[in-house]
Amino acid sequence: MAAQGSSNTAQRILDIAERLVQTQGFNGFSYADIAAELNTTKASLHYHFPTKAVLGTELVARYSRNFQTALEAIEKKESDPLQRLRDYVALYARVLEKDRMCLCGMLASDYSTLPKPMREEVRRFFDGNEAWLARLLEEGRKAHKLRFNGAAGEEARALIGAFEGAMLIARSYDDPSRFESAANRVLARLGEG
Repeated sequence: MAAQGSSNTAQRILDIAERLVQTQGFNGFSYADIAAELNTTKASLHYHFPTKAVLGTELVARYSRNFQTALEAIEKKESDPLQRLRDYVALYARVLEKDRMCLCGMLASDYSTLPKPMREEVRRFFDGNEAWLARLLEEGRKAHKLRFNGAAGEEARALIGAFEGAMLIARSYDDPSRFESAANRVLARLGEG
């Protein structure tokens, strides 16, 4: 039973840290903020995550696993490449609707100050997204469902940049519809043909 309680506490710590990073950035919170929310001591947080770097690395790894699970669910649910892209965009939109940013997008802005293991996890997240999108784009082009010029990997990179950037701008205006508008224009361009 103690191990289950310990695991639940670790998950609650990660949940709070995720929200804080998505709203304030990695450098914008401390263990004291998490301890206050959990009504516990910083020492008990250090029991689960000895350093903020360890916490951050596990946080990004968990976020990546959850995102990959969401991508797998999209693939199982939908065969149409354009609809898969719409479902992918919806993942971003749901985060933005909670007045949050993509965790790794927020961390990218703090990149130079992050511990090396966290930087590696952030890159792994973007690499995984890029690879998934590139496969989807190539599949869509071969099926004559998606249209774009150049290599699928380059288009995937451009899409990630467009969606992450659109999130930032929408958040600065406190207007998720700005993200939706930008994303819809990108999807319309890809779906032509």
